[in-house]
Amino acid sequence: MVDLASGIIVGMIGTMAHRMGASVSIPYGLLIAYLMVIISTWSARSRDGVSGLALHLIGSSLAVWTVMAGYGPGGDAMIPVGFGGDDSMPFFSEQAGYFWLYGVVFIPIVMLVLPKCWFVTPPRKKTHDDAFVVYPPNERDRNV
Repeated sequence: MVDLASGIIVGMIGTMAHRMGASVSIPYGLLIAYLMVIISTWSARSRDGVSGLALHLIGSSLAVWTVMAGYGPGGDAMIPVGFGGDDSMPFFSEQAGYFWLYGVVFIPIVMLVLPKCWFVTPPRKKTHDDAFVVYPPNERDRNV
């Protein structure tokens, strides 16, 4: 359930952020949105495996492709794509919407085929004072 909710949240926030800087061909908003998708997808897969990644993909895709792809409260498009006019516009100003729409699906699919060992968090050991300690992999085997 956490994976689905985080996917929806990332889809909504990423949609609002993906156009930052696109009008001057410095798409830092798209990079921030992609970074959110990468971190959130990594967390979903490391927490719940492939099923968590699938729920995250469903949540983010539904948020981006259905809810956020429509028009905002003022009637403006939330994800403007391909203006198609004769006016010359910066590349990222015209294409940032396409990059976001396809990137939000492409990134989790790429992370799905990455090795499982990249999504493993180190185990924690409880100490005598109820604190948790994370051991590096080489020390973990000696202290067990």
